[in-house]
Amino acid sequence: MKLVDPIIAFQSEIQQIRRDLHAHPELCYEEQRTADVVAAKLTEWGIPVIRGLGLTGVVGIIKNGSSPRAIGLRADMDALPMQEVNTFPHASRHPGKMHACGHDGHTAMLLGAAKHLAEQRDFDGTVYLVFQPAEEGGAGAKRMIEDGLFEQCPMDAIYGMHNWPGIAAGHMAVTPGAQMASSNEFYLTVKGKGGHAAQPHKCIDPVMIAVQIAQSWQTIVSRRTSPLDTAVLSLTQFHAGTATNVIPDEAKLAGTVRTLSGKVLDMIEKQMEEIAVNTAAAFGAEAEFKFRRNYPPLINHPEATRFAVEVMKTVVGADKVDDNTEPSMAAEDFAYFLQAKPGCYIFIGNGEGDHRDGGHGLGPCVLHNGSYDFNDNLLPVGASFWVKLVEASLPLA
Repeated sequence: MKLVDPIIAFQSEIQQIRRDLHAHPELCYEEQRTADVVAAKLTEWGIPVIRGLGLTGVVGIIKNGSSPRAIGLRADMDALPMQEVNTFPHASRHPGKMHACGHDGHTAMLLGAAKHLAEQRDFDGTVYLVFQPAEEGGAGAKRMIEDGLFEQCPMDAIYGMHNWPGIAAGHMAVTPGAQMASSNEFYLTVKGKGGHAAQPHKCIDPVMIAVQIAQSWQTIVSRRTSPLDTAVLSLTQFHAGTATNVIPDEAKLAGTVRTLSGKVLDMIEKQMEEIAVNTAAAFGAEAEFKFRRNYPPLINHPEATRFAVEVMKTVVGADKVDDNTEPSMAAEDFAYFLQAKPGCYIFIGNGEGDHRDGGHGLGPCVLHNGSYDFNDNLLPVGASFWVKLVEASLPLA
C-alpha cells in the first residue's frame, strides 16, 4: 500500500475520535453531539464550516488556488436503534443505540483526510467535506439536497465510501452502474366479512384471500421479471385475527421490494396492486394497497467510477481492487446524491472481525449486528484514498 505518511502519523488521534463517536451513538436527525465534534475538529484545523443542512449536517470547505473545479466527499454520521453486545471500553454508552454500520469509522476517515488536506493543500480547487445525517432510513442525503447543499456547495462530482465486512481488510471494490438496490415498502389490507370459524360459508375470509395474494405475488419475480433483472419481494408481516374460533374481518400484509432499476420497480408495483385488487374482488372482498418508495437504486456513473478505480490502485495496489464487484440488495441514500451529480460509491473491506478488541460479542462482525465494530486499521487507508482522490481530481497546475 502507498498510504499518505502524515495520515499514518496521526492515526492514533483519528482512532480516538472514532472510538469516542462509537461510544456516543446518535440516531438519525439526533446527531447533535456528533456534529459538534466534527465541526469543532474542522474549525480547529482552520476549515470553514456550514451547519444546518439536513438539520444536523456539517459541511467543511477547503479551498486552494484559483481553479473553479470542486469535489464533494461524503461520510454518514448516524447510528442504529439496536443494542450493542460488545463490552470493550468504547462500546456504546447509550442503551438501544449502536454504531453497527461503521458510520463512526466513515466520519473518522473523512476527518483524517480533512486534517491532511487542510495542512498540505496539494490541490487546486475546492473540497467539500459532507458529513451527512440520517442515512439509516431518514433520507438525510435528500434533505441536505432540499436544504440547498448543491447551491451553497457547487461541486462537479461527489464520492462516498462504506466499509464492507467480508471483503478483505484494506481491499476496495466498486462497480459501474447499479451497485445498491432501491428500498421500498408495501402494505396491504384485505377487508372481508368475519364470523364464526364453524360457519365459513357465511363469511368472506380475508385470511385465505391474503394467502392467495401472497402466493401470487411471488410469481411476479419468478414469472413476470426478466431473469436478467434483479429483484427481491419479501413478505415480512402477516397480521390477522384475535381468536382461534373467529374468522376476522380483515388481514394485513407488509414487506419490502428491492430492485436495481426504476423500470423493474415500476412493473412490480403495478403488478402487485393489480393482483391484490383483482384477487380480493374475485372473492367478494376489498383490498387497500399502499406502496412507499424509500431510497432509489444507487447508480454509479461509469466515468467517475473508472477514475476512482485508478486512484484506488495507487493507494492499495491493483491486486487489491475489484472494479466489478457484486451489487448489494441493501439500500443507501447516497443514491440521491448520484441522481444529482456524477460520482460513485465505494466499498472498503472491513475484514472478517479479527480486528475486534477483547470484549466483543460472540456474533459475527457483519453490518447491523450487535457484535460489529469498525476496523480501525482502515482509517489511514480510507483517509489516504480521499486525499489521493482530491489530488487527482484537482491537480495543481
